[in-house]
Amino acid sequence: MPDEQTALPAAGDLRAGLRADCANCFGLCCVALTLTASSDFAIDKAAGAPCPNLADDHRCGIHNRLRREGFSGCVVYDCQGAGQKVSQVAYEGRDWRSAPENARQMFQVFPVVRQLHELLWYLSEALTFPAAAELHAGLRDVLAETEALTRLPPGDLAALDVPAHRAKAADLFLRAGALQRATVTRRGKRGRRGTDLMGARLQGADLRGAELRGAWLIAADLRRADLREAELIGADLRDADLSGADLSSAHFLTQSQVNAAKGDAATKLPAFLTRPEHWAGRRPSGRS
Repeated sequence: MPDEQTALPAAGDLRAGLRADCANCFGLCCVALTLTASSDFAIDKAAGAPCPNLADDHRCGIHNRLRREGFSGCVVYDCQGAGQKVSQVAYEGRDWRSAPENARQMFQVFPVVRQLHELLWYLSEALTFPAAAELHAGLRDVLAETEALTRLPPGDLAALDVPAHRAKAADLFLRAGALQRATVTRRGKRGRRGTDLMGARLQGADLRGAELRGAWLIAADLRRADLREAELIGADLRDADLSGADLSSAHFLTQSQVNAAKGDAATKLPAFLTRPEHWAGRRPSGRS
């Protein structure tokens, strides 16, 4: 009988499953999260209050015109599959409308599972780094532990100490990323962790293997930049221009970051990310 490690899907298969499936969710992001009137959201909404655009069937009533209606933040957001996990696994298909006694707890559990799914994404990606082979066993252990946490009973999930678990997981996947980035040879390579690069002119820049963890790249010009093997965990890419940029092997890039940026048909993305509909010249398939 296989043990917990070998029973897990391959890293790539797990990442492929960390995608939002709104048809099997109870519109949790439209209820559980706080909205603040801004350039991202047209209204203020308290956590736990349904968005006025949420229909009775848990679908968005303005899904096809979110940007035009002032809800670009909704387009950017990605739950990484947490919505359907909470809806169909934690609460076994009992939604917050038909079982209102579950509503408050469900809205607490959703962001917890969202954070755990983000960790699953990073851990799965780290397992694909050849240079980090010495860490793969530990990564598999923490991956299995994290997946098991997402399936805890709702009460246990609501009380989970996510920061403590994140610290353990991050220690491993960030070390794995550092080992992989060390294989890149580039003149002048240096870290830019947390650097303010808002509006920076980096057109055509060679950023291979750069450490851009937490960097502020808002509205940066990254057209045709080479970002292969660059670490982008936590980087703010809102309105950054990635037209023609190569992010095909960028580390720890998420769909939310891509959704927040600008790009075109020439932008190269990692295999598990989808080309946003609002990008200029988007290919019909929506894939990179």
